[in-house]
Amino acid sequence: MLTSLKNIYLNSFLYDKKISKPLDGSLQFKPSTFLISSVVKIQSVKLNINEFVMDEVWTNKQLNTSQIKKLNNFFWIFSLDLKSSDKDVQKIIKNWIVLNHKYNSNSWEFNTTAKRIISWLSNTKLTYEGSSFDYKNNFDTSVKKQSIHLLNQINETKNSNDKLLGITAVVLFALCYNKPNKIFENSLEVLKKILNNSIDKFGFPKSRNINQAIFFLKYLILIREWLKESQSPIPEFIEEFIFYLGQSYTFFWKNIKFDPLFNGNNISNNNEFDQYLKRLGYSFKNDNHEYSNYVSLFNKNINLFMDVGSSPNKNFSNDYQAGALSFEFLSKGKKIFTNSGYYRKQNSKLNELSKSSAMHNTLVIDDTSSCRFNKKDGRLFEVKNHLDVLKKNIVFEKNYWKINASHDGFLKKFNLIYEREIEFYPENSKLVGTENIIGKKNLPNLKFDIRFHLDPSSKVMKTQDNKSILIEIADEGWKFNCNNYDIDIDNGLYFGKKNTHIDNQNIFITGIISEKNTNIKWELTKI
Repeated sequence: MLTSLKNIYLNSFLYDKKISKPLDGSLQFKPSTFLISSVVKIQSVKLNINEFVMDEVWTNKQLNTSQIKKLNNFFWIFSLDLKSSDKDVQKIIKNWIVLNHKYNSNSWEFNTTAKRIISWLSNTKLTYEGSSFDYKNNFDTSVKKQSIHLLNQINETKNSNDKLLGITAVVLFALCYNKPNKIFENSLEVLKKILNNSIDKFGFPKSRNINQAIFFLKYLILIREWLKESQSPIPEFIEEFIFYLGQSYTFFWKNIKFDPLFNGNNISNNNEFDQYLKRLGYSFKNDNHEYSNYVSLFNKNINLFMDVGSSPNKNFSNDYQAGALSFEFLSKGKKIFTNSGYYRKQNSKLNELSKSSAMHNTLVIDDTSSCRFNKKDGRLFEVKNHLDVLKKNIVFEKNYWKINASHDGFLKKFNLIYEREIEFYPENSKLVGTENIIGKKNLPNLKFDIRFHLDPSSKVMKTQDNKSILIEIADEGWKFNCNNYDIDIDNGLYFGKKNTHIDNQNIFITGIISEKNTNIKWELTKI
């Protein structure tokens, strides 16, 4: 009901009048297109727009929702050849403005509108220069109208990434058109509020989403560079958040050069962003082995990464995954044990699957995840039961590593605590795990599974005595064994690359909990 009323209002004359404010200046600041390369992949091979039929581009009934969004966000401009396309681009924009001078849900969707403003104003050589007075007037008026719309709707937007994207677009508009002005001042205040609401005291997203930390860093640096290039003062809070998010980036990517697949993260490869930072003179350091309740222990050859954090507040849990105490283990840059990754399309069953504990290297009780999620409109959107990590202990010495932690994710439903201890002996290349399932009373024969997901490129087989499993990856061999419980190999799915899935395999330990305390020991040894 509320959604229907909102749509009626947004499409009304009253709302159109509210956002149709006269423009009090012309476009003055034209940012360097290079700066946007931190968030948009600018193609080295450029397209000639004349190769495409564009006369009916905005009335094509054959396009699906995703194609309409991509068309309307104008990010495709970054792939065009500057020499051959300016007049055609301006013609397309002119037609867009005629057809979309008022709000409509397809072309004015929040994320789409934000990207369109950023694209138009970051590509003025194509979108603005050399045009007529009438075109410039219509362009300027439309950009302001869209920017005011974003400011009006930003509090209605639930997604933190979209909020940041939206306010980035508004800041750029305000810089381009005769700042300082009221919109410019408002946009910085809103930006500060978004950051304070989304980032914790350690400078990491409250969502515990690694991908979001890098997303925020990229857009904040972009805003800072726009401010710098336009000779505007850079607010202290922007410098502070860049500093802390830079520490996050260093901890999760730069130090270890792989993407830990926890809580909404996918494989990203930030090598180009590293070069971008270097070119602009940014340098971040973080020598900690624990940061925001993630642990990263590593030497020249081995990486051990583990999630030892509690679940986030439900308001920030949209992309959270039930992988508490899960870990990843790498040798010479190749993952031996990997979490399955995250499937981002939230109306998909695969999204629900990727959130489950079973898709992580951790414990599952009675086919139940350590965190469950509320469901709405066919998608999981927030944590239903909060999970607390009760204790943790980390040891990192030259010849001995240890991570010990426990959580209460199964306490309310099954009346038990899960405790995990993982030890690594560098001299022997041996990883030792101890899993303790601690019941508050005798348990009624509950089934447990502990899974160890393998990189899709690995090969795996059982030994003849069925007591060990051999793993081959790259040019290395490893042996996994568990003496007191059954082990086996199962097929699974891997979501490491964004919104894709491929087959992989996983080792699993399974058994029955029949006593108060159940102890499971396993080993992984290089052979």
